[in-house]
Amino acid sequence: MPLHRRFFLKSTGVALASFAVEPSFLIRTAFAQSTAKPGKDRPILVAIFQRGAADGISMVVPFGDKDYGAVRPQIAIAAPRNGAPDAAIDLDGFFGLHPALEPLKPIYDERGLAIVHAVGSPDNTRSHFDAQDYMESGAPGNKGVSDGWLNRYMQGTAKTDATPFRAIAMSSNMPRSLMGPAPALAMNRIQDFDVRAGGGRAGARAASDLAEEFEAMWRKANSETFDAIRMLKRANPQGFQVENGAQYPNGQYGQALLQTAQLIKADIGLEVAFLDIGGWDTHSNQGAAQGQLSTRLREFGLGIAAFYRDMGDRMRNIVVLTMTEFGRTIRQNGSGGTDHGHASALFVAGGPVKGGKVYGKWPGLAREQLFEGRDLALTTDFRDVFAEILVKHMAAPDVARVFPNYRVGQTLGIL
Repeated sequence: MPLHRRFFLKSTGVALASFAVEPSFLIRTAFAQSTAKPGKDRPILVAIFQRGAADGISMVVPFGDKDYGAVRPQIAIAAPRNGAPDAAIDLDGFFGLHPALEPLKPIYDERGLAIVHAVGSPDNTRSHFDAQDYMESGAPGNKGVSDGWLNRYMQGTAKTDATPFRAIAMSSNMPRSLMGPAPALAMNRIQDFDVRAGGGRAGARAASDLAEEFEAMWRKANSETFDAIRMLKRANPQGFQVENGAQYPNGQYGQALLQTAQLIKADIGLEVAFLDIGGWDTHSNQGAAQGQLSTRLREFGLGIAAFYRDMGDRMRNIVVLTMTEFGRTIRQNGSGGTDHGHASALFVAGGPVKGGKVYGKWPGLAREQLFEGRDLALTTDFRDVFAEILVKHMAAPDVARVFPNYRVGQTLGIL
């Protein structure tokens, strides 16, 4: 059947878009369209991965550390001073936001945004591939774990009213975090979740007929697939407009956040959303208040701020969690950039968040305080943050299965 289906798809121009695994996975979904009641007050987690290792020292500037300026003579962000546009935005007299993250400051002031600094993986790898894999599997240093931490969360919290749209990645491929036996979907765009025919105007009628034949053939074995497509079309997420004057940044990241917001508004049972934004591997020309990093941070911050504003009162049930595989070296390199480091910073935003605070123990930037004499030392394991969100926000009964061979080290009190 798989061989025949692939041949049929290739030879007719009919394609099923954006399923991350064989569509028969929906047979395993506890989906009953007539009885499913997603509920507007279900907790939702939106996870954003900053791929490439974002520089936490420039994102959340420790201007109050006496050693900060000396280790970064060209790329240090200036301490806050009378609203200077190139200076850090003061948070608490010690830490400040990079000026490009200015859109996040009102959320922080409203106590809807918390920051965790000196956070990351206890594994000391500086490989992007390994570090991302360990963070998404939730098992640092363990290559034997096949599924992702978010998938294991879903495995342990099966729900009778779940729909096929419980977990969605806004990407062309299923991210490691959502891989596993619990059903999840990956889609670049909402409109691509469909059976569609190609061939141009001249062949439109013939392609349409083939699509109908294909649907009839497939429906016998995969009726749940078409039920899901019809459910999404009826909900019509794209009919929901951006609210409260929010303005999403252009590009794939901004569109992914916008469409995540539309899926939430459509109330089709979304519980976990995953998206990523790349471009954080700043080995050269990183810049300070302006430059390569600033450009990425501006898009990053504008996206979260737009989503927060667009969601309005719905944010009472939503938590946005950011992550990156590791940080950057404390000292800048000869190319005006930074190399692969260790600990970094992450953001947690939403109605349930006890924001307006930078969490975590600051380890210091003196040489003897650095990890291996070169990197920001780790004081908070990323799993402490993830686990708190799963337990307090998502009502996970047991995180021991989600994070194998790990005992929660500290409760930060972020939620």
